[in-house]
Formats: sequence, C-alpha cells, structure tokens
Amino acid sequence: MLAVDSGGSGLRIALAPRGGPASAATTPRTSREAVRTGARGIDAGHLLEQLLPIARRLLADAGGVEVRAVAVGTAGLATLGDDLRARLPGALARELGVRRVALVADAVTAYAGALGARPGAVVAAGTGLIALGTDMTSWHRADGWGHLLGDCGGGAWIGRAGLEAALRAHDGRPGGSERLLARAEAMFGPATGLPGKVYPRPDRAAVLASFAPEVAACAADDPLADGILGAAARHMAESAAAVCPASGEPYVALTGGLFRVGEPLLVPLRRELARQVPQARLVPAQGDPLYGAVRIALALANDSLTLPDDEHLLHVVTEKSE
Repeated sequence: MLAVDSGGSGLRIALAPRGGPASAATTPRTSREAVRTGARGIDAGHLLEQLLPIARRLLADAGGVEVRAVAVGTAGLATLGDDLRARLPGALARELGVRRVALVADAVTAYAGALGARPGAVVAAGTGLIALGTDMTSWHRADGWGHLLGDCGGGAWIGRAGLEAALRAHDGRPGGSERLLARAEAMFGPATGLPGKVYPRPDRAAVLASFAPEVAACAADDPLADGILGAAARHMAESAAAVCPASGEPYVALTGGLFRVGEPLLVPLRRELARQVPQARLVPAQGDPLYGAVRIALALANDSLTLPDDEHLLHVVTEKSE
C-alpha cells in the first residue's frame, strides 16, 4: 500500500505491506519541492510529477508488488482540492494500476496518525493551528483559518504576539518586554527594520512562527512571555473543546512541531484541557501524518476503513477495471 504526505516542504512517500502493521512501512522517500497551487487549487499534474518516479522506485525495490490502495494526504485539500479530486484517481489507476484511492486532508492524516480509528480530538500545531475531532460518524474542525484570520495559539500567533511585545518595549509603551526585544533584535536585527523583515515575505507566517521558540525560552523569567503561552494554551483548548465528542471518554492528542518548545507551553495546555475538556483523556500521539496515511491506505486495502467519509476531508474513490 502506498502512503503520501504532501505539505509545505514537499512530499514524503512510504510503501507498506498489505498484511503487516503500519509500523512495517518502508523508510520514507522524499521530494523537497512543495506542490504548486493554481487556478484550480492544488496542481494534480505537479504532484504526479513528483509522486510517480518515487513510487516506481519503491515498487521496484520491493520486487514489483501490487499496489491495492493509495492514501494521499495533502494540505489544503478541503478548499483547494478540486484538481486532485478530478484527476488523481484516474491517473493513479493508469500509471500504477491502483483502484482504491483515498484523498485525505492533512488534518485527517494527523488525526489517524495520532489516534487511529478512535473517537476524540487532535490539536495539530505548527506554523498554524487546527483542531479536528470525530465521534466516528462525522468530522468536526475548528480554526485552521490561516495566520491573518485565525490559527489562534499556533506558532505564527505566538511569534506575532512576542514580536508585538518586543516593539512595545522599543517604543516605551505598556505591555512591552525587554527580554523579547533583546531576542528579536538578536534574531532579526534592529527593531526599526522588523517590518521590512516580515511584511514583504511570502512566507511571513513561517517568519513569525520562527520567533515562537524565543517566546518559550523567555517564559520562565518573563511574565509577559509566560502570559502569551498561557493565552495560546487557552486558544488551543477552546479549539479542542469545540470538536471533541461530548459523551463517552474520548481521547485528545497533540501533534505538530510547535509542541517541541516543551513544558512552557505544555504545562498551561494540560491545565486548560483539563478545565475545558474534562471528559477527555490526554494521550501521546502514536505517529505523524505519514503514519496516518499508511494506516488509512492499509485499512482501505483491507476493507476495514472506519473513519468517516467526507468529500472534502476523507474522500475514497474506487476506479473500475477496464
């Protein structure tokens, strides 16, 4: 079974044996070029240009095994997936002979990787932030609206709040932090030049997020930095509460690079989750989004996929043999 994780840094692709566990998947092969978007959204042709050569190499290395199912997890599928939905299943049938294709939003592969097929909620936090939950009958999402309209509590949100506090200190306004100002100038140069380092950049969300670890590093000794992380934790817990099943004993897992900042964020987040989602049990994420794509591909091949079908989030296409 073939699993694909397509994100902002490129593609990761793995092959898994049909009868084996997801952990038996091959070491991922990668393509470092992010898939383009155009007038029809995510460019299916550009994705195939990168996917097919890697897939063929993996299959050749495995002795030419049959691919019974493919799960393609990609960022932006819900709103930018028209071209993928129209072209990808047919192309994979022609080129690889595969008849079962799952087109999956990256939030769903993150969920499947973290929790598998269990009711609960996952908070995925990196540059941005999205929460996804299910009671195993339908999906519910919260936030994920991008750094200008939402992603509250995510890396860009924390970084922007930290840089605002730095600039307040530079101006002598209330709510400023001299520690964050020193960190910002060490990282970006003089404060007066900061707008020019952020506003023109097409990747400005990532630039803002790059300052989030600096905020976390100051939290132990700077009440303002600590307060920013506390506010981020409240936002994350609000999103988790919005999507988590209200009944039973659902699970909550955290996934994404932002959580590598560690305890300065995790301590207030655990506290907020216990307060806002008391019915849930916080558990470690079992795996990453590629692991989730492997799980979905294996379940699809074995007719055991129980995650809810959804045209925009988890859409299964079965091609008929010619």
